[in-house]
Amino acid sequence: MATPLNVLFLCTHNSARSILAEALLNHLGQGKFKGYSAGSSPRDHQQPNPLGLQVLRDAGISTEGLYSKSWDAFAKPEAPHMDLIITVCDNAAGEVCPVWPGHPATAHWSYADPSAGNAPDADKLVAFHQTMLDIKRRIELFVSLPAEKLQAVTLQSSARGLAQS
Repeated sequence: MATPLNVLFLCTHNSARSILAEALLNHLGQGKFKGYSAGSSPRDHQQPNPLGLQVLRDAGISTEGLYSKSWDAFAKPEAPHMDLIITVCDNAAGEVCPVWPGHPATAHWSYADPSAGNAPDADKLVAFHQTMLDIKRRIELFVSLPAEKLQAVTLQSSARGLAQS
């Protein structure tokens, strides 16, 4: 691929799973992929979950430039063209998405919310670590797909097939 494949990861608040996926794809993508993330309804002044940032840093993955944002930013004509949009939480998967410029391929990769509930931070840190490992495994499979599986014609079925991995 001459230009990187742009992938947008969506979740409701863009504070945990989608942020993890963005960072992991940019880390593992070797310049062939560019990860982005956004939320369908981030809260006012939403920030990435500090526990998510901690597990990324502990794994040696850069957190520079990660911030929570609305998916509206990627529906604008001047936004980067997305080749693939992946929802990573069930809430976002069930919402009516904006009309994305260029009509990118879509897929849903379901992950439990590691920040949900009232567990102590130590328990949530374990949940964030497990979620990061689950996302990492799927992204490693994704970035290792042969070039013909990443063509526009087959990208959607390739990405959706990984939801079973």
